[in-house]
Amino acid sequence: VQLVESGGGLVQAGGSLTLSCAASGSTFSINAMGWYRQAPGKQRELVAAIFSHSGSTNYADSVKGRFTISRDNAETTLYLQMNSLKPEDTAVYYCNLRAQGTNYWGQGTQVTVSS
Repeated sequence: VQLVESGGGLVQAGGSLTLSCAASGSTFSINAMGWYRQAPGKQRELVAAIFSHSGSTNYADSVKGRFTISRDNAETTLYLQMNSLKPEDTAVYYCNLRAQGTNYWGQGTQVTVSS
């Protein structure tokens, strides 16, 4: 499985960005897909996840009401719509896919929010 993120960049506080993650390869039996982020000097943390069978979503408290995770029906593309961005949202954002007990990661895309 290969995951390629895109859509990161520099934005002013209050602005919006949409991240995309294109999945390819053997994407059978996907359990969940999600977005994680890692800021300098901090641990990687879950931002949002979407579960394949139920379509239910889960968000970190810090992004609830501002970020929206979604996917296409074929589960080949994952999105993260980020609104009302804050400087504390600055991080490298990673796409994650979990299938058959294995976690797959993208290479990450930088999001920088200026104050």
